[in-house]
Amino acid sequence: MTAQEWRNKGEFRTVFGKNIFVIDTSISKPSEENPRETLVILHGYPTSSFDYYKVLPELAKTYRVILHDHLGYGFSDKPLDYSYSLIEQADVALEVWKQLGVQKVTLLAHDYGTSVCTEIIARHNRKQINLEIDQLLLCNGSVHIELSQLRTIQKLLKNKYTGKWVSKLMRFPIFKRNIRNVYFDKRQATDEELMEIWTQIEHNNGRKVIHLLSSYMVERYTFWHRWIGALKETSIPTKIIWAKNDPVAVAAIAELLSAEIPNNTLLWINHCGHFPMLENPKKWVELVLK
Repeated sequence: MTAQEWRNKGEFRTVFGKNIFVIDTSISKPSEENPRETLVILHGYPTSSFDYYKVLPELAKTYRVILHDHLGYGFSDKPLDYSYSLIEQADVALEVWKQLGVQKVTLLAHDYGTSVCTEIIARHNRKQINLEIDQLLLCNGSVHIELSQLRTIQKLLKNKYTGKWVSKLMRFPIFKRNIRNVYFDKRQATDEELMEIWTQIEHNNGRKVIHLLSSYMVERYTFWHRWIGALKETSIPTKIIWAKNDPVAVAAIAELLSAEIPNNTLLWINHCGHFPMLENPKKWVELVLK
């Protein structure tokens, strides 16, 4: 699928004065005889909702699926005068779902999205939001940032001195090499697919905000007790779906989460890297729907 074909599947919604790209697979209201649960998805860094293009058709057979590009990502706005805090990204996600009339969900998050998710869970635990969460699905996210094996490019981008210059120098060959290196089977990361992902990163002068987006790694330390604490306190049934050969969000993170979260099931995808929904979509969907 091309980036343009993906864009044609969605629409833009105004959220707090910014344009947010949203895909909602619900064409009409589900019938009362056959109600469909809603699956909301929070994507990762530095990509977009496009990560799910291979799995969306299968997920949509079971769920009403709602995806959006976080502010600063994909086809959504990429303002330069914005903090890109994970807390604000949680505000945006909740407002998108509110506009779509969503009150009860299964919440799935990957990578960067897992930290947006933990902020939402923290609010949910304190009954600060009007959202019922039936199930939580966590996939390959470095919420335990102290265990994460950050790539050199990530460290340079999050640094307040080098980040701006690295983002200016970022080009497709550098991006391609770094993304391919987090796959287990690197043949699955084709040049064609990576170019479609890069096209969305560059959209709206996206290279100018990459270093700003990278500040989330610092926030994972700042709000560690709030966000890890939220997972330890939640009563939501949780499924941890983890690609075991992820070189960044390593298997030890999944094992620790499984030890901490009260009501969880840990499911592994062997011989797979950081983007399981792209590298091994069939197995990943099987575990999501299991």
